[in-house]
Amino acid sequence: MIRHQAYKIIAFILFIPAIFIFLILYVPVVAASRGSFFFKQKRIGKDEKPFTMYKIRTMQADAEYIKHTLLKKNQADGPVFKIKNDPRFTGIGRVLAQYGVDELPQIFNIIKGEMSFVGPRPLPVDEAKKIPQKYQIRQSVLPGITSLWVAKGSHSRLNFKEWMESDLEYIENNSLFEDMRIIILTIKGLLL
Repeated sequence: MIRHQAYKIIAFILFIPAIFIFLILYVPVVAASRGSFFFKQKRIGKDEKPFTMYKIRTMQADAEYIKHTLLKKNQADGPVFKIKNDPRFTGIGRVLAQYGVDELPQIFNIIKGEMSFVGPRPLPVDEAKKIPQKYQIRQSVLPGITSLWVAKGSHSRLNFKEWMESDLEYIENNSLFEDMRIIILTIKGLLL
């Protein structure tokens, strides 16, 4: 698709200034909690193909292990794990996540053709397997760094059905104009 080829070019251009951001953030992120700078996790992408998604690490190095001890505190109402004020965040990590800076490495996923700027947010493999069949169509398009659900500000409400319905709405209205609208709304939401 021409749109995604254009997104790859834009991502490649953005990757160069992103490297400088990574260099600036490297010491504070690694000093906040021992471990790697980047967080890598298997996610489910288009056509249910698994891929490795990259983020700047915002949580303690053993966050995936600690997650198992927090499952009873899950506040999401579906087969996903979300809690407000997640104790696994580091101080700087919480700020990076609040402003979406932690998502910058996903530019590399766009260059590789695994993601887009806009699309349903990719889920970890174990959570994606639990998604009800009626929502599986969300995996018929490339996952995105941002989504309609994020742009609406709904991600803070932890409502699984609303999240999935937003993804289906995006797929139904999938266009360059809709992508631009979602990107603008996302940026406004992050800055306000």
